[in-house]
Amino acid sequence: MNEQEQIFFVKGMLPHANSAETVFHLNPIVTLAQAALESGWGKSNLALKGNNFFGLTAYGKSNDYWHGGVITLANGADALPFRRYDTVKNSFLDFARLIKEGYRMAWSFSRNIEAYAKEIAYSRYISEQNGDNRELYRRSLVSLAKRIQTIVSLINHNR
Repeated sequence: MNEQEQIFFVKGMLPHANSAETVFHLNPIVTLAQAALESGWGKSNLALKGNNFFGLTAYGKSNDYWHGGVITLANGADALPFRRYDTVKNSFLDFARLIKEGYRMAWSFSRNIEAYAKEIAYSRYISEQNGDNRELYRRSLVSLAKRIQTIVSLINHNR
């Protein structure tokens, strides 16, 4: 992913991360870092076809942001159901809702990226059954947050 593509992603997603901050008080830098990590900077099939930037599965009941839409993606021999969102904004709001309601400790640390990354990486949000590496996830999230903070500062400086 080149720098211009990263800037384009952050510029496009920042309003949605800011909406999630307004409604759920989740640090937009953390939200953008997790979106970039989970969606490959918005290039994943799940993001492109289902507006799902966080890899959220289609389990649970509908809510104000996820209206029950499902997109099924093959994962080796398995087909996994994921949430399909009608808008990108709803993906960001549903993610922030999930973090605030289901991962309260991580949510409370969202202004401290190191603490947030450790809390979310070692929570049930990450599934080692899917081959996820918790420590790699933590380090990647911290690195991406630092990169995104730099990009956001550039965007704000150029306004």
